[in-house]
Amino acid sequence: MTDTQFGVRHAIGAPIATKRLAEQNTVCIPPRGAKFTIEEWRMSNEQRCRNTEDQQQLADRIMGESERIREETAEQAEIMKATTDRRIEERIGDVEFIKKELEIQRKEICHELEALSVFRTRIQDCLAFLQTNALEICRKCLVLREGRIGIDLVVDDVENALQQEITAILGGQSLLKRTLEQLNEQMRRLRSIRYLLDRDLQYKQVAIDSDRGSLSMKSTDLCLSVYEGYENLDPANISIDEYNAVSNKNIKQAAREVTSARPIKVYIEIVLNQVIDDLRTAFNKCNHEFNERIKQTKSAKEKLEDMHRETTEKISNMQHNILQLQKALSDKEGNIGLAHTRLGRRAQRITAELVKDSAGQSLFYECEMLRYSVEKLQQMLQETTASLRYLLQAQIQLEEDINVKMNTLKIDEVDCMTLRVSMGYHAY
Repeated sequence: MTDTQFGVRHAIGAPIATKRLAEQNTVCIPPRGAKFTIEEWRMSNEQRCRNTEDQQQLADRIMGESERIREETAEQAEIMKATTDRRIEERIGDVEFIKKELEIQRKEICHELEALSVFRTRIQDCLAFLQTNALEICRKCLVLREGRIGIDLVVDDVENALQQEITAILGGQSLLKRTLEQLNEQMRRLRSIRYLLDRDLQYKQVAIDSDRGSLSMKSTDLCLSVYEGYENLDPANISIDEYNAVSNKNIKQAAREVTSARPIKVYIEIVLNQVIDDLRTAFNKCNHEFNERIKQTKSAKEKLEDMHRETTEKISNMQHNILQLQKALSDKEGNIGLAHTRLGRRAQRITAELVKDSAGQSLFYECEMLRYSVEKLQQMLQETTASLRYLLQAQIQLEEDINVKMNTLKIDEVDCMTLRVSMGYHAY
């Protein structure tokens, strides 16, 4: 093979060899680690020994400090337990003292509630009497007096007195109801304070029992437990001053309510007496007006009866007068006929004889005067008839008014006064 041929073969086979090497897996060899010097090795050993010695010295100090702290904490625990026991005993005494004060106030409140309950019963009895007896009778009297008829259905002094009596009864009821509301409010406040005292006493008894139970416990008891939560173990956030302020507030409030409850009993006594006195005054005034009205009605009835007798006589006279007028008109019919006949006959004259002479004028005037007389008699007859009709109406009205007065007397004297006899006010 010549050099030229070898060169050509080498040039053709070189890319083929390179391609085969690229297709094969390449193996990576890690680089070798850095090497230390002898000096560095020596310094590392010395540093390790020094660190170990320092840790051993620190451990010795910690063990000594631990022993001292154990002894110190044990002594402190005993001291703190003794101090806590003493303070718990003192606290139990303080709470028991406050508890006795609360019990005294509670007893006073119970006494006041019993007394006020009696006064409430008196007010309720008075209200029931006014509602079911006095007020009902007065209203029934008003309803009965609505049965009056005609002109007697009038707003008189009796009705005004009845209205005033009802107003007095309603005013007394309103005053008693307000007084009862005040009494109930006072009793409610007393019960509220008693509830607060009961709750405070209950809480204090629970606190005393809890403190006594805590005082009897020992560190060797099996019922002990350890709190492992994250919150503060002691949830108390009320200071002693605030605690005492709460109890003192309850005691002062109880004393204040007891003090304010005592004057209300005197006030209720005054109110009851005043209401009954006012109602008696209104009752007597109304009875007086009833009696006066009955007298007036009887007097008016007697007067109407007299007028009825006089009217009856007038009616009789007027009827006789009408008969006389009718007779006069009947008499005038002949005279009118005669005059008209004469005048008609003279109207039948002929020619120059149909003259206006004195005889004709006299007949004409006679006819006119007769016509005028008849008109006057007819007018008088109409007036007399109308007067008779009015008298008859007046007679009927008088009879109706007399019946009205009798009905009024029955209502006022018999019905109402009989009802009012059962009305009686007495002290409550």
